Amino acid sequence: MAIRQGMSASYSLRSSTAPYNTQQTGKIRVPVIQSLPDSHKWSIAHDLTLVSNPSQHYEYLLGNRISIVEDDVQNKHARKLKEVRQVLSKAGEEPLEGLFLIDAIQRLGIEYHFQEEIEAILHRQYMAINTDVHKYKDLYEVSLCFRLLRQEGYYVPPDVFSNFNSKEGKFIGELSKDLKGVVALFEASQLSIEGEDILDEATNFSRQVLNEWVTRLDHHQARTVAFTLRNPYHKSLGRFIAKNFIIDFRGTNGWENDLLALAKMDFSLVQSIHQTEICQVSKWWRDLGLAKELKLARDQPLKWYMWPMAMLTDPSLSYQRIELTKPISLIYMIDDIFDLCGTLDELTLFTEVVKRCDFSAIEQLPNYMKKCFKALYDTTNEISYNVYKVYGWNPIDSLRETWASLCNAFLVEAKWFASGKLPKAEEYLKNGIVSSGVYVLLVHLFFLLGHGRDKEIECLVKDNPGLITSVATILRLWDDLGSAKDENQDGYDGSYVECYMKEHQGSSVETAQEHVIKKISDSWKSLNKECLSPNPFSATIRKASLNVARMVPLMYNYDDNHQLPDLEELASYFL
Repeated sequence: MAIRQGMSASYSLRSSTAPYNTQQTGKIRVPVIQSLPDSHKWSIAHDLTLVSNPSQHYEYLLGNRISIVEDDVQNKHARKLKEVRQVLSKAGEEPLEGLFLIDAIQRLGIEYHFQEEIEAILHRQYMAINTDVHKYKDLYEVSLCFRLLRQEGYYVPPDVFSNFNSKEGKFIGELSKDLKGVVALFEASQLSIEGEDILDEATNFSRQVLNEWVTRLDHHQARTVAFTLRNPYHKSLGRFIAKNFIIDFRGTNGWENDLLALAKMDFSLVQSIHQTEICQVSKWWRDLGLAKELKLARDQPLKWYMWPMAMLTDPSLSYQRIELTKPISLIYMIDDIFDLCGTLDELTLFTEVVKRCDFSAIEQLPNYMKKCFKALYDTTNEISYNVYKVYGWNPIDSLRETWASLCNAFLVEAKWFASGKLPKAEEYLKNGIVSSGVYVLLVHLFFLLGHGRDKEIECLVKDNPGLITSVATILRLWDDLGSAKDENQDGYDGSYVECYMKEHQGSSVETAQEHVIKKISDSWKSLNKECLSPNPFSATIRKASLNVARMVPLMYNYDDNHQLPDLEELASYFL
């Protein structure tokens, strides 16, 4: 029930400890692999086929199709990077021009090249707006500045919007004529935290105005506004936004062509990196052999790889993406064991074996559980050893604790539903935050990034901080909305909606779902607050956590055919 639940499509992948042949270009390590012909593209539809015999695909990619990326491509990319960096440096001298450029760079998905320059510009903006909170008078400018600063962790008071309010605290009706400004206001309002009533009002006002605009705009403009309403930038996966932004990107500032050219080159290079990583993940999954042992469990390694692909957008973090796919795969496998395969006695023993890490007790387990425990044991040891080799400390105890807590949460759910007695909704959610798998995922990432040296932060991670619980709550509740069902999942593990309706007799499904949507919104506000400075976690951890929350709708928003069209579109576009 977690990172565990949901997916009506199939996928395939695998990993080793280091990427294959790569060449260095700026910050990008470029794999020496070309795009696949259409008949060999990775797709959800072909996933089970590729997993069942990935060696042919793997050899095809890393054998016949490997070729040296021409120096000309590398040089063009390096030159374009230099040109854009110069443009960004000059734009920083003009505050608004700098903000416009940063917004475009981020929407094109190439901001990781320019973090220092972006930080310098935004810091100057922050100092200026602190001096004069009403520095900007235009709704678009205020909204853009507010959003960009809060996205980077700067706290900007919501009072910057007070100039646009009437005495009654409502946004002035005249603003509804400013389409560009209202779109920017809607985007800015997504970064609200608890207690910011003016931003709640901004959300309601802008959504109502934009829905009215959609009915009067031409087809292209209406499509763009409708897309923003469904996918506000802050709550959407950057690469999902970038795909559409690249297609529609236009402007009159002179630097748009340079940005667009860089974004297109960057996309091709990053796509090749992901293709190489997929091959490694696919091989790891095949060699592990769990798909053969667990016939009822999901066999979707491509889908599992898409979590770290979304979380870690910097191409240089290839090793972390590959290694992170391993515990994600095991979360799904263990979830299916608890939901579909094991008896309550077997699940209780399995949980005890994981808690004690006790090989002497596994003989009492069925064979598929033995194989799963061995895979968990070996993978955890391998990751811990690699962290020790690179960073000088061993996180084995911390990682084992996360798996023990996950299995215990799964067991609690299994006991609830075996007894037929549903818990109260909040009790279910408290356990569901753990069983979501988010804690296991982010703690592994924490150590893979080398953040375990600081014992104070390590203790903070063990306490399941708000950054993690906010993300886990969003995932758990999205999963439980029950918009559709995983195509291969016949197990029963309950939902928050069901627990809520039982606790609140007479409540309709619609009322329960509205309550869940409100809780998801509140969890986003908590997550926004956790990402503001000062913060004990690195920017990489914070952004990865946000990207997990952003990925959730793509993973769980099924259509009427029990398919995930947005996820399939993302997979086909980037892989």
